Amino acid sequence: MLQEVTDADFAERVLTSDKPVLVEFWASWCGPCRMVGPVLERLADEHPEIGIVKMDLDANQVTARDYQVMAAPTMLLFERGEVVKTIVGAKPKAAMERELFTPVA
Repeated sequence: MLQEVTDADFAERVLTSDKPVLVEFWASWCGPCRMVGPVLERLADEHPEIGIVKMDLDANQVTARDYQVMAAPTMLLFERGEVVKTIVGAKPKAAMERELFTPVA
């Protein structure tokens, strides 16, 4: 199960992390979020070089607003405190791996 981050611990657990961190912004009412959750759990098991966490949009509106998250699910990949990639919507595992591990040109 993915660890949950909150507005209160987001900076400590994501922005100051030594490794890249993918944050899934999700909501309990979001059907696609239920589909992407297991995909992210498998990726977390297979790729320990990145952290993968989730953040409940309804309970953590400050961070969602700060990063202009307008839809669920939205995943933001952070490196050294900066967003380096945005992924919107549920995708199968292979597509998520391509999104995460294909270098930006």
